[in-house]
Amino acid sequence: MHIHASIFKEVSAMKSMVLNLYGDDAQFKAAEIADPVVTPGHVLVRIAASSVNTVDTMIRKMGQDQLPLSPDLPAVLGMDFAGTVEAVGEGVDGFKPGDEVYGCAGGLIGLQGTLAEFINADAKLIAHKPKSLTMREAAAIPLVGITAFEGLMRAGVKEGQTVLVHGGVGGVGHLAVQLAKHMGADVYATIRDDNEVGTIEGYGAKAINFTNEAVTDYVAKHTGGTGFDVVFDSVGGANMTNSFEAAALNGQVATTVSMLELDLTPAHFKGLSIHVVFMLIPMLHNHGREQHGQILAELARVADAGALKPLVDEMSFGLAEVGAAYDRLASGKAKGKIVISN
Repeated sequence: MHIHASIFKEVSAMKSMVLNLYGDDAQFKAAEIADPVVTPGHVLVRIAASSVNTVDTMIRKMGQDQLPLSPDLPAVLGMDFAGTVEAVGEGVDGFKPGDEVYGCAGGLIGLQGTLAEFINADAKLIAHKPKSLTMREAAAIPLVGITAFEGLMRAGVKEGQTVLVHGGVGGVGHLAVQLAKHMGADVYATIRDDNEVGTIEGYGAKAINFTNEAVTDYVAKHTGGTGFDVVFDSVGGANMTNSFEAAALNGQVATTVSMLELDLTPAHFKGLSIHVVFMLIPMLHNHGREQHGQILAELARVADAGALKPLVDEMSFGLAEVGAAYDRLASGKAKGKIVISN
């Protein structure tokens, strides 16, 4: 029997880039998927830009077998975004259609990512976009900005303290440098290339090239040998031993990468406090999500006060070029955050 297609209800669809498998050679494919429908406690956002984070590239490569937080296949990745509110769900206050917002609200198991035209985002995970920044700039902030802010807060950074940021021009690091400076600290940041000195000094901080200056030397030079009050380690891993060495007695060490076995003896004899920052916890466990919205609102205030500006890589990518954007991050050649424009 022949049935005319028009009797079926038409389902609106949106453009997206999806992964049909995970792995080193996993390719993003253009696909049309059903438009998200706004739900209670959420806002529907038309995405103007999204940014690429290291965790996104890890998910693409490793998938659920190695990273259980990865979305089910076919997967729409991407966590950060900036865009315009299209609709507001029941019970949402503070947002209305037409508002420009930004946040980190997708790309994990159970949460559609941002490599699409729209996202149904939990209102607790977003905030009004900084007025002084473009959509591209705003999209570069959420994950790394929340991470930097949380690490500095957990370490209790105060005015007049000495703060060392490892990885000063990295995604998290360059925002941690600016935020610590805004908090009134005397800020230092490690770099690997003298071409990065200007960037660090532009933030009002002092650059330390770790490739030609030993930890003991720069601790002696900048702190008189007493060590830094706070060390924010956005490099982590084996570099944590350098953080322990650089920290003052009873100092604070915040790290974003601590998935390793490590001898804590040096930290013990200095009485160090170690703070592990894993900003995906609210998204993964639906725990304290409103804190992310509050931090994003504060970051917007700091940005609009002229004290926070993300470093955006000079290369620009469209949604269809997401594979090239991920490759750009993996190449190590990017300077600043990589942003994808819709």
